[in-house]
Amino acid sequence: MTSDLRLAAVDLGATSGRIMAAVVGPDRLEVTEAHRFPNGAVRVGGELVWDVVGIHREMLAGIRKIAAEGPIHGIGIDSWAVDYGLLDRDGRLLGNPVSHRDQRTKGVADRVRAVIPAEEMYAVTGLQELPFNTVYQLAAAEGTAALEAAETMLLLPDLLGYWLTGRIGAERTNASTTGLYDATRREWALDLATRIGLPWSILPPLRNPGDVVGSVAPAVATELDLDHDVPVIAVASHDTASAVVGVPADTDSFAYISSGTWSLVGLELPRPVLTEEARQADFTNEAGLDGTIRFLKNVMGLWVLSEALRTWRERGEDGLELGDLLAEAADEPALRTVVDVNDPRLLGPSTAADPMPERLLTLAAESGEPEPEGTTALVRCILDSLALAYRRHVRTAAELAGHAVDVVHVVGGGSQNALLCQLTADACELPVLAGPTEAAALGNALVQARTLGADLPDLAAMRSLTRRTHPTVRYDPRPGLDWEAAERRLASQRAGW
Repeated sequence: MTSDLRLAAVDLGATSGRIMAAVVGPDRLEVTEAHRFPNGAVRVGGELVWDVVGIHREMLAGIRKIAAEGPIHGIGIDSWAVDYGLLDRDGRLLGNPVSHRDQRTKGVADRVRAVIPAEEMYAVTGLQELPFNTVYQLAAAEGTAALEAAETMLLLPDLLGYWLTGRIGAERTNASTTGLYDATRREWALDLATRIGLPWSILPPLRNPGDVVGSVAPAVATELDLDHDVPVIAVASHDTASAVVGVPADTDSFAYISSGTWSLVGLELPRPVLTEEARQADFTNEAGLDGTIRFLKNVMGLWVLSEALRTWRERGEDGLELGDLLAEAADEPALRTVVDVNDPRLLGPSTAADPMPERLLTLAAESGEPEPEGTTALVRCILDSLALAYRRHVRTAAELAGHAVDVVHVVGGGSQNALLCQLTADACELPVLAGPTEAAALGNALVQARTLGADLPDLAAMRSLTRRTHPTVRYDPRPGLDWEAAERRLASQRAGW
């Protein structure tokens, strides 16, 4: 490939969606936001659901804007994992996809474990047990009219790709988050589905990242003003998988933190770690590009901060610009109050009846930590606690995998949070390289470009192009804070480490 490729990288988050115009050439890698829209689950009839038709509409609007500026050579879609839509035998959607933050899965994991012990499940799937994993969502839907009528289950990027092309399938990086995927065989774990009582026939054929899903269907192409066939490419469609592709590492001895609503903390490995020690530590093995494994831990991430900030603003409190809060939080006493940011009580959205700031105060009180006084003290508590979790999980991952770590790459929106990046370097006692912010969109575009003929034969070549075009910010660890003592203070808090 000698000429530049123009691509549409659809990057969907649980709070906002972005359609990025990407350009990839021999020494060029650019992404520019063409369209952004707010996203979020909506409560309908007592359920928390996604307005997936609205997401589809906004995706089309963004692609149309990119097409208006010139030819599009490819389209790729990445999003959060685990949530899905059900199609009937005519290919029509059976209701809005339910959000993973809905409470319908409460207690379902216990029911599934009564059939298949957690140890056996992990030995096959290698998946961290989270209450909203797809397997538990499907078990919670047992007996519903939608599941009984379903012909096919499509995870969100695959559902949106289906509406573009009419082609059905499941991309592996997202399929590996379901709890129904065999991490060693790299196929659906049909035996597990059968034993749980799930209709395994709804699981679609698997695709690899980089496979061409199909061309945009003629009727959709007309709506988008496309004047030629445009392929839709199955990128590493779990947004974290795309973000890890976009990590600008120049060594294999790195840990990554994909920092956004969630923080995904882990390593890139050649094979899964399916030991009992890994299960007890709640680490997950998810598929990555070119057969790699993302051995990682889910951490609640900046969700906690954003929900606390939203609550304060809804209360009408003043002085709540994030930049100002972070600057003031830097002057707060370090490690004065730390909490377990993976406590399940922090999972749900902040509400008037159950606000996020008060949840954090409750956790501090239960563990005997000093109560943060004021908003900036609570912000510092959140950031210190996140950095402490990052330290623990980076070290645990390296120990479980027998994998050396020399540097931590922080990508995603959290890479712009200078205070959190510095605290992460301090806590991990390793240099942190922050950026790029748009790692998921970059990874999306890189996979598309390789499929379309770019000279990007492997991850090393992709990451070399990212390094050359997207400088990082380095944070070196500072001595002085007793992170080990802070860890010991958390020993009595709830599981999640």
